[in-house]
Amino acid sequence: MKKTIFIAGLGLLAITESHAQSSIALYGLIDTSLTYINNQRTGGATSPGHSNWQMANGDLSSSRWGLRGTEDLGGGLSSVFTLENGFSSVNGKLGNGGNLFGRQAFVGLHSNTTGTITLGRQYDLILAFVTPLGASGSGWGGNLAMHPYDNDDSIQNIRINNSVKYISETYRGFTAGAMYGFSNTAGQFANNAAYSAGFSYANGPFKFGAGYLKINRDSNVANPNGAVSTTDGSATITGGDQQIWGVATRYAFGRNSVGLAWTHSATDAVTGVFQGGSITPLKGKTLIFDNYSIDGRYAVTPALTVSAAYTYTQARFDSKTGQTRPKWNQVVAQVDEALSPRTDLYLEGTYQRVSGGKGNPAFNASVYTFTPSSNTNQLVVGAGLRHRF
Repeated sequence: MKKTIFIAGLGLLAITESHAQSSIALYGLIDTSLTYINNQRTGGATSPGHSNWQMANGDLSSSRWGLRGTEDLGGGLSSVFTLENGFSSVNGKLGNGGNLFGRQAFVGLHSNTTGTITLGRQYDLILAFVTPLGASGSGWGGNLAMHPYDNDDSIQNIRINNSVKYISETYRGFTAGAMYGFSNTAGQFANNAAYSAGFSYANGPFKFGAGYLKINRDSNVANPNGAVSTTDGSATITGGDQQIWGVATRYAFGRNSVGLAWTHSATDAVTGVFQGGSITPLKGKTLIFDNYSIDGRYAVTPALTVSAAYTYTQARFDSKTGQTRPKWNQVVAQVDEALSPRTDLYLEGTYQRVSGGKGNPAFNASVYTFTPSSNTNQLVVGAGLRHRF
């Protein structure tokens, strides 16, 4: 039996070597923590708050696994694909509405001279050019650094179905891209379609990125299979048309860095916001956010880093009963110890305080997908282990 397995292994190795121009890779990440949350509601929106300790999935990075591959087609051209699944490391359940490859599913062509075009379920270009420069999302702070309701698509919640995306090759530090997501419903070409654009520039220690996303929606016409679907968790603010702008910059001092970011989002005919891991009803004419962030990261040793960020968010909510102008102050701090290139231990805390919400429970403090606070402030502290493979 051992000899048979060894010979089969040699045969597989030979096949891999003979087709070295093509590759398929299995990859993934598991992030699990023990997390303390205060002031969690114990019932309805007006119920009293209590502290809680719980095991949590993805305080920094949402757990996932996937397959990605390339095939050399010759002449500097190759085919590419990605299939990526989201799941909970706490209970093993599928994420993204139960879709098998709900995080990403696309196929495309890459040219060494002109760039890459891909088709399928993909991230917009804010996440390609802006998010990597900030504290949340692909930055160090992860999910606990999410801005209110993820109103600016800061942690990779929004995914565009039925989309075509193009990203250029980098030329003199500049990279650009454009994207369009189809409605896929007859007679509703504009309803729940989406488009995005952005660019980035890098020159030595300096990086800059800008991105834009427009979601065309009619709040009175359902289209669950359109570009941005509420049924699979892709919409973080529901309602009518939505626009998101973002710019960010980062400067590195050796292994240390500082970053600045501004993002703006506006939704018409709003019907709900992403709070506590689901959509909380919030009906009004307009909901507008401006997020201002500053963060820094310092390498104490090659393996140990400390980081901190502050975000100020101001919003305007217009409804039949008048206008509300809530404001959020959020502080995030993290200590991270890399045990290896693939495994790290972290301790991260987020404190959020809201003012000006006029007693509306939708404007109570709320961090990531944890049960919202019963009042205007909430503290979340997580100690976790993250492994990449």
